[in-house]
Amino acid sequence: MAENKVTKHSAQAGRPTAAQAEKRHRELLDEAMNLFLTTGFELTTLDAIAEVMHMTKRTIYGLYTNKEELFKAALNHAIESNLVPLSKLEEMETGDLESTLVMLANTMVQNYVSPEGLRLHRVVNAESYRFPELTWLIYEKNTKPTIEFLKDLFARHTDTDLLQIERPEATGALFFSMAVGAPARAYLSGGPLADAVDLDDYIRHSVHLFLNGIRRR
Repeated sequence: MAENKVTKHSAQAGRPTAAQAEKRHRELLDEAMNLFLTTGFELTTLDAIAEVMHMTKRTIYGLYTNKEELFKAALNHAIESNLVPLSKLEEMETGDLESTLVMLANTMVQNYVSPEGLRLHRVVNAESYRFPELTWLIYEKNTKPTIEFLKDLFARHTDTDLLQIERPEATGALFFSMAVGAPARAYLSGGPLADAVDLDDYIRHSVHLFLNGIRRR
């Protein structure tokens, strides 16, 4: 019986399972990003992160060689956690191109201006001079998949909606910039589109203009 107790105790006090280690790793990335967002990259230290996590710096160094690596990993994790998944974009496709584009643009803008989205883009803007690759990273992870979805969406509606699109990917990028990028940037800068009613009106107007521009005459 004593042997069973020792075995049970050893299992409890031993190394964490793979699932527990992964959960702990995600917590590290979340807490590190919170500190980077609150105090900035320069003023955030590994000592402070280790203290918040109740772990040693040695444990952090076992995962990342320096603060820069941890920052990039934390930012990448934050971007992936804040993505609008492709499955959600696909659910918006109603068969009516105009209503689909309105829903897509609204969803993407709301994602950008959510508390998590605003904090994420502000830290990217603040640290992009130090890490120029951050802007490209957020494009690759978030913007590019949406543009790819738009390109395929337009292809599916070319015949039924009599669309005239010679460069589908560039057309998707232009729509994204007009209907999503412009109002998102206005929110980030505190511009006049920060009112929900104005935002909905702006998106509908953008979609209307866009469709008039790509339909065959």
